[in-house]
Amino acid sequence: MGAVTVAPAALALAAALLNPDPEEARELLVRELAKEEYQNARPSVLESVLQRILDWFADLISQLNGFSPNLGTLILVLAALLLIGAAVWVVKPRLNARRRAAAEIFDAAVPLTADEHRRNSRDAAAREDWDTALAERFRGLVRSMEERVVLDPQPGRTADEAAAGIAAAFSAEAGRLRAAANRFDSVRYGKVPASRDDVERLAALDDSLAAASPAAARASIPPLAVPR
Repeated sequence: MGAVTVAPAALALAAALLNPDPEEARELLVRELAKEEYQNARPSVLESVLQRILDWFADLISQLNGFSPNLGTLILVLAALLLIGAAVWVVKPRLNARRRAAAEIFDAAVPLTADEHRRNSRDAAAREDWDTALAERFRGLVRSMEERVVLDPQPGRTADEAAAGIAAAFSAEAGRLRAAANRFDSVRYGKVPASRDDVERLAALDDSLAAASPAAARASIPPLAVPR
């Protein structure tokens, strides 16, 4: 197991515990672990584990009256860091998994064809919904590559992965493909608004790829035998 990076929230909590009373210290810990990032991600087993740690921590606080203030503070700080570090260690992989799922290109329950995605893009552009227009055009581009067998259909594929796979067959467009993938992610998941120019550039790339032949396909065709 690698070292656990302590979140800034843990340091802030530790600072707040320098001069706590027992109830205040426990309340701060409960408030920290009630935050949305912990609550949304935690599995049921984490709930029971954290409750046991909180119970242990409450017992520890109740026994601190006989200790020196410095020793009591040290125990409180170490316990707080241990508790939050354990929570982060358990929760972080689940949050990362959610972020990976959120970064997928397609989110429709029923798969659409490339032409259907392109039609959705044109409809969105007509009502000046540039975010949807860009996202749907990029999906149309990727789906068209799957339909042309340039890409294998792959659930969970990200925009960067799609761009890299397409660039392997259309190396001259590698730069524009990377830029399109980055723009898709920034619009769809980074909440950076798209513009008409963004959509038009992506449409031009899609049209250019539709008219081109993939190099990988050309390379796989054996040369014709020349009769002698």
